[in-house]
Amino acid sequence: MDKYQQIIHLTDNMQEKLIEQRRDFHRYAEGGWREIRTSSRIARELQELGYQVLVGEAVCRRDARMGVPDADTLAQEYQRAIAQGADPEFAEQMQQGMTGVIAILRCGEGPTVAMRFDIDALGVIEAATAEHRPAAEGFASVNPGFMHACGHDGHAAIGLGVANVLARLRDQLHGTVKLIFQPAEEGVRGAKAIVANGHLDDVQYLLGAHISDKEADDPAVVIPGSYGSLATTKYDVVFHGRSAHAGSSQHLGKNVMPVLATAILNLYAIPHHGDGETRINVGVVHAGSGRNVVADEARMEIEVRGETTELNHYMQEHATRIIAHAAQMYDCRYELQLMGEADSLHSDTELAARIAAVCCEKLQLQPAEVLLNHNSGSEDFSYMMNRVQEMGGQASFMRVLTVTAGPAHNRYFDFDEQVLPNAVKIFCATACNILS
Repeated sequence: MDKYQQIIHLTDNMQEKLIEQRRDFHRYAEGGWREIRTSSRIARELQELGYQVLVGEAVCRRDARMGVPDADTLAQEYQRAIAQGADPEFAEQMQQGMTGVIAILRCGEGPTVAMRFDIDALGVIEAATAEHRPAAEGFASVNPGFMHACGHDGHAAIGLGVANVLARLRDQLHGTVKLIFQPAEEGVRGAKAIVANGHLDDVQYLLGAHISDKEADDPAVVIPGSYGSLATTKYDVVFHGRSAHAGSSQHLGKNVMPVLATAILNLYAIPHHGDGETRINVGVVHAGSGRNVVADEARMEIEVRGETTELNHYMQEHATRIIAHAAQMYDCRYELQLMGEADSLHSDTELAARIAAVCCEKLQLQPAEVLLNHNSGSEDFSYMMNRVQEMGGQASFMRVLTVTAGPAHNRYFDFDEQVLPNAVKIFCATACNILS
């Protein structure tokens, strides 16, 4: 049998294992920079498959990470991960939020094909009702406040399936396979640190994918590429004033409440740009300590987005200027911390067409009628994609299609697990087509 038939055969035979691994990752959901159990177990399996495995400082550049939890939280997460079955050898190198795994399979002369699989969960409390399959079948998250509500448990299992199949086909490949298991995609925090470590600089072809919803009667299994993902920047803002008695000595205080109000109103008044869509959102606000106390501290979490990277910069510049001026107006100080960032992305049409052809001709899997779909969210795969394209390579961000229960980021989210073998076949067949 040829290598494409081998891919189909090998993947079909591991379907139960893919489902088992997906459910294991789902049960032990870990948020961004906390994925110690997830990363360590991925690393162990990849090493046993014969890959060169990179973990810890070798994956993400420490000072390029964004939105990292505090040291006490990370220490607690490490102890929890060990108690829940993290591999001790690899877990030790992942303390202080140094999570994620990169695996390399060298197969002689030829191009380098990289594939990215994000592995983090969301800060969502999972549904515990009988109609939610993970709860009914016993694989709902056991970690309070964290849930795989966006399919990254599936992405991690798909990545391991791809690793397993390609390791068995090693003698038929010509080039290098690089598998990137990325931490902290939620909040677009992790990809930039991997790019900063140079891992995309030698890549000629890059593939990524996201599990996405479809209608039950839609026969398509994949949209080969995406475009239009919104560039975004996310900040935590803290305003500092001076507290005082609100009745007898108000004049001695510096009240952050009008600072906060001025900032919010003017953030939402940023003019729309004629070149495309822009967004601003103030998502979280905490301020004050009592009704009779002049508030001396206010915190808010904000994000801006733009249809292009340039439009996002326009929003970013307006937002930071408004925050600075609001503080200055009331003689208060402010702090601005970058918590996440992503560029816009556009898949290479040539690579997307190649994926579609491989699906039709080699796998008998039906791609969608559209070659590229418009992605209205934000995705930090853009950093990897744009780096590869800047270096003259090709990249595509696919949508692997399945029926889902509940929308993404919802406490009832779940998906039809047939998407797991379908995605493994698509990744492997495309990589083999390039590395033939």
